[in-house]
Amino acid sequence: MTNVFAKVDLATVVPELFLALAAMVLLLSGAFMGEKRSVRAVTIGAIFAFAIAAVLVVLMPYGDSGRVAFNSLVHVSAFTAFLKVLILLGSALTLVLSTDFFEKEKIARFEYPVLVVLATVGMLIMVSAYDLMTLYMGLEMQSLALYVIASFHRDSSKSTEAGLKYFVLGALSSGMLLYGISLVYGFAGSTNFAMLAPLLTDNPEAGVVIGMVFIIVGLAFKVSAVPFHMWTPDVYEGAPTPVSSFFAAAPKVAAMGLLVQVLTGPFGGMVGQWQQIIVFVSIASMVFGSVAAINQRNIKRLMAYSSIGHMGFTLVGLAAANTEGLTGVLVYLAVYVVMGLGTFACIIAMRVNGKAVEQIDDLAGLSRTQPLVALALGMFMFSMAGIPPLAGFFSKFYVFRAAVQADLFALAIIGVLASVVGAFYYLRVIKVMYFDQPSIHFDRMSPGVAFVAAGTCLITMMFWVYPALLINVAARVSALVIGG
Repeated sequence: MTNVFAKVDLATVVPELFLALAAMVLLLSGAFMGEKRSVRAVTIGAIFAFAIAAVLVVLMPYGDSGRVAFNSLVHVSAFTAFLKVLILLGSALTLVLSTDFFEKEKIARFEYPVLVVLATVGMLIMVSAYDLMTLYMGLEMQSLALYVIASFHRDSSKSTEAGLKYFVLGALSSGMLLYGISLVYGFAGSTNFAMLAPLLTDNPEAGVVIGMVFIIVGLAFKVSAVPFHMWTPDVYEGAPTPVSSFFAAAPKVAAMGLLVQVLTGPFGGMVGQWQQIIVFVSIASMVFGSVAAINQRNIKRLMAYSSIGHMGFTLVGLAAANTEGLTGVLVYLAVYVVMGLGTFACIIAMRVNGKAVEQIDDLAGLSRTQPLVALALGMFMFSMAGIPPLAGFFSKFYVFRAAVQADLFALAIIGVLASVVGAFYYLRVIKVMYFDQPSIHFDRMSPGVAFVAAGTCLITMMFWVYPALLINVAARVSALVIGG
């Protein structure tokens, strides 16, 4: 009994425990304070909880090999810390964007920030998973909260439809993931990452390969990679805009980080089997995301297809299966969170006489009516297109360089071509803002939205001044994962 409890290290999961307790405290506070007074207080409390959790993550001593706890169910390291900080940042900025929007739409409720906190707890558990069961528990905890907030605007048929579609397809992906886990356990005899790694080699049994494919499918749903992307455009369009911004940030980081850890950890010896799958999914996502967005007129749907394409670019780094590729994945995720949240901040600012508008044509002449908003959105569009010297250029450069170093020349070439095609619809947004005649005038941007837009725009524009800060950290933690 002593040996069992010696392995239980509560300090390893202090950030998760703190956020879980914070969610309970915020929920009770909201219930006792009343609906009108509680919304802003609970939102601010949730943002502070994310900040404290990020400090706890950064201050935790990890060592070179990380820390294992709960009989090897959980593993934390510098790599998981990097992902957790990104997740917490994305969740906190999402709440900053949401407050004024929900108040203007008259759907502000204190349950929303509580659900975001609970979803974030699930994401932190996901990236700390060291067992297939822990993986599934964290993923489901995240998903259950996301199903609710997707349909948070209960009086909107689009929001209700978005929540239903996300729930049905999410349940399907969870079933596939669980089936894959059961196959791997049945043929390998374990669900623990450390025990699976030496068992799964270059010549695995057919059942293990099929199980691995189902696990990849389940996780590909969560990152909205083609051909498992079908929920993304409808959910992005139907859900309230701050919810769409949340989907585009923290959950994508958690799911991509989990996919990286699963394929480089327990399935690290089966690179020959999963690399070709990731290459196919990456190509399909890049090409489809670039082509399908061309005819979109709703900017939220455009961002949905854009996110599909960006996840394809991120998967290029994973397909490389080397330290440089993993560094590219982390850099891409960090830059994508900044660009995505900044873009959605500008979309949230698209309001006319208090009513939200979402059509790209509504941006006509924005450079003359609100030049600072047009400048910020223009920088985000250029960055997403990969135009140097903006941050988006560096993120694509590192994943393409990793693919070339891994001799995946065709993948890198297709990625560059897809990026060129995708630049068309980003440049079209800029053309509408700067060359079309203004037809409407947007309302004044709220302080919280302005703060997020200005901060993310500054990072996007000035990233080239000192990119080593992010790149060196990403390279260091990537080397520990590959080395491990």
